[in-house]
Amino acid sequence: SFQRYCHASRLLRGLVPHTPGSLHLLDDDYLGQAAHMLSKVGTWNFDIFLFDRLTNGNSLVMLMCHLFNVYDLVHHFQLDIVKLHRFLGMVQEDYHSQNPYHNAVHAADVTQAMYCYLQEPKLAEQLSPLDVFLGLMAAAAHDVDHPGVNQPFLIKTQHHLASLYQNTSVLESHHWRSTVGMLRESGLLSHLPADMSGDIEAQLGSLILATDISRQNEFLSTFREHLDNQDLDLQLASHRHFILQIALKCADVCNPCRVWELSRQWSERVCEEFYRQGDLEREYDLEISPLCNQQADTVPVIQIGFISYIVEPLFVEWHRFTDPSPLSLTMMGHIHKNKACWNNLRSGSTGKGQMAPSAGAQGW
Repeated sequence: SFQRYCHASRLLRGLVPHTPGSLHLLDDDYLGQAAHMLSKVGTWNFDIFLFDRLTNGNSLVMLMCHLFNVYDLVHHFQLDIVKLHRFLGMVQEDYHSQNPYHNAVHAADVTQAMYCYLQEPKLAEQLSPLDVFLGLMAAAAHDVDHPGVNQPFLIKTQHHLASLYQNTSVLESHHWRSTVGMLRESGLLSHLPADMSGDIEAQLGSLILATDISRQNEFLSTFREHLDNQDLDLQLASHRHFILQIALKCADVCNPCRVWELSRQWSERVCEEFYRQGDLEREYDLEISPLCNQQADTVPVIQIGFISYIVEPLFVEWHRFTDPSPLSLTMMGHIHKNKACWNNLRSGSTGKGQMAPSAGAQGW
């Protein structure tokens, strides 16, 4: 089934030359290993880098197809499998592979984390098929067509996207509108009533816009207030949607919650993307953005600030929400271990700069 899928999806996107033997994209052994990994897709130590190699760079498409099968979403929503493959292929191709961090592998990683959160006992029994569909779709597309630079860079260079979205949630708005464009171009939802497809597009927007890091305190305060008042009612669609927003925010920044070997790779990738932006700013005589100066902002210092001001506060509340669950206990353990590792690396390095909370939030 994996081999059939690979052949079909690549051919649909016109990526395979029609030459003898060209359909053998992946060695059977690699496909077998990929299938074995998918059988354990709900485990927190899932190695998305290995999975991406085994699937020849098709980790996002293969993961989404598998999860849609797990939840029987194709049957439930009467989706056309060809249109689904076309849409997923478009999303994967619209990520910029040259970005060290904001690429299709990051999207696949966030999607796998989202699946783990959807499986949380506190949440799993309450979710409708639409909730699951929205959660997975938003995770897969949340950073599509990311340019590899942040919003302040787009604003100060007077990028057309900053003008289009009036300097507010510029990237997130673009990710959402790009997703809607691909949904319509692929015709994935064209068989649904107009009001239903419109509602799906709007809810996807609400989820993707929630990943704007500048709105972190807004969502965190609301989440904390709900938990303090014990008034979350997951039988209410609006409350389930809010928890999906929080789950996506958690999945988007969960790298420090992974095992050190995976977490460190993500940290180095995101800092490399920051440094590339800093090099661009230096080249064009612009003020170098916070966290983007490779000479002043070391990876350990950036990561310690990110964990302290963004990750820990969010996951402490998620920990409360899950009661806590075994997965939440595992993630909190990794956060503390990884932060200690970065502290040790900082102590052993020559650069010991400090990062203010505002700089951490702005830069990420």
